[in-house]
Amino acid sequence: MTATELLPPDEMTLDAAAGAITARLECRSRRVRRAERTFYDTFDGLLHRAGLSLIGERDELWLVQRETGEVQAQLAIADPAGPLFAGDLQPGALREALEPVAGVRAITPLVRIRSRERPIDVLGDERKTVVRMSLDESVLVGSARSLAPLRPRVRLSAIRGYDKALARVCRTLEDELGFKAVDQPLVDEAVRAGGGVPGGLSAKLDVPLQLEQRSDSAAGAVLSRLLEVIEANLPGTLADVDSEFLHDLRVAVRRSRSVQRELARVFPPEALASFRAEFRWLQQITGEARDLDVYVLEFGRYRAMVPEEIRGDLEPLLEVLRERRLAARAQMTLQLRSARAERIRTGWASLLSALEGLPQTDRPGAARPIGSLAGERIRKVYRRMVRMGEAISASSPAADYHELRKKGKELRYLLELFGAPMFPGEVVKPMVRSLKALQDVLGRHQDREIQVALLHSLCEEVAARQNGTAAVLAMGALVQRLHEDQLSARGAFAERFAQFASKPQRKLVKTTFA
Repeated sequence: MTATELLPPDEMTLDAAAGAITARLECRSRRVRRAERTFYDTFDGLLHRAGLSLIGERDELWLVQRETGEVQAQLAIADPAGPLFAGDLQPGALREALEPVAGVRAITPLVRIRSRERPIDVLGDERKTVVRMSLDESVLVGSARSLAPLRPRVRLSAIRGYDKALARVCRTLEDELGFKAVDQPLVDEAVRAGGGVPGGLSAKLDVPLQLEQRSDSAAGAVLSRLLEVIEANLPGTLADVDSEFLHDLRVAVRRSRSVQRELARVFPPEALASFRAEFRWLQQITGEARDLDVYVLEFGRYRAMVPEEIRGDLEPLLEVLRERRLAARAQMTLQLRSARAERIRTGWASLLSALEGLPQTDRPGAARPIGSLAGERIRKVYRRMVRMGEAISASSPAADYHELRKKGKELRYLLELFGAPMFPGEVVKPMVRSLKALQDVLGRHQDREIQVALLHSLCEEVAARQNGTAAVLAMGALVQRLHEDQLSARGAFAERFAQFASKPQRKLVKTTFA
């Protein structure tokens, strides 16, 4: 079914619009309907990005296409009392449609809209309905039940087989009565009216840079955006809405630390040393909670690694991980709410805002073109990775793989933050893909190392639980599988590294980032 929306002329009330329409078209009015709908999405607008809207009305959830209004799935369910997770929905069409889009992110209310809808049937030959029309007056319902009016709209949809009739009606409304096409969906208008951002707050950066831009200016722009991401994700992290808030906060902190290291010569040395120490503290205080988030989220994968007949024996281990996660989050929350954490954020924002105006005597890289500085750093970090990787053999200690992984993160952040905005995409994108493939292997190797050590450390605590002996035996089987997977990652390393460090790739890096 084809559908469209129009706005009446600015000076026309909805009653006047109804009069004009019924005077120009043969219509039949139906009973006025009142509705109240809640629109949902993730914090970062994953549904919006996928062209979807999740709407709650009268104890039902509807997943619809934003452009056409076509219903993709629906489910009878009471209004969620808290965050909604796709994986917690009962099996069915709605869950199957939402899970690939929302993943582990919480789906929360965006806005609540109250509408008065006046349905009108537009009639054709033999007085048959050919177009359904609804004249809608809507208000945004605030948290204190305050109401903010939204622009009136006319929604039109063709009866199947009458798309030409819909086109004629639209032409009449636009050409003869002065109606105009909507410039944004109703939910986006409501989000803006409520002070929000349609599409959510993404952790992506997309900071435009110019090759000849001063390096301190470029660094300040990138780091300011990263600070925005930290600030935006802090409330959701503290409230434990979903695990991705902490993940995105930590990634922004890590990226900030990388810029601090790689572009150190654009900052005053003394101030930079202080903030590098403080950002390292932010990374440390959030590390354990994030690790335990991942263990709990991915426990199904760990369970699947052991023989089916003993998978249920791992339940005491999951209980211990959940308890440790809560304890780690409680400690992290205290630290993130501390005066020290606030001073870091406000002080860093002040330094970034003043950076370009500071004396350059102790900042030799400040006025240097960012294209030159970033290209130099990309070349040097890449060459360092090649040397480190060539020194790794099948018998190398785990620490060597881990150090290469850390250096790979440095290169990836340089490419994403500074390479992508300034250098040819046909070089940067394949290089990032090759680096990600290498990082996946290195990450798997390091993760298995840490996971095995954690399981060993938890044996005594798990053994003390009910059914703990069986759980410890199952943990032994899990340790064996994790160790095997770590060896598999070692085996895959050589091929991934060879692609990353090939002679054509080295030449491309040398010429592109010169």
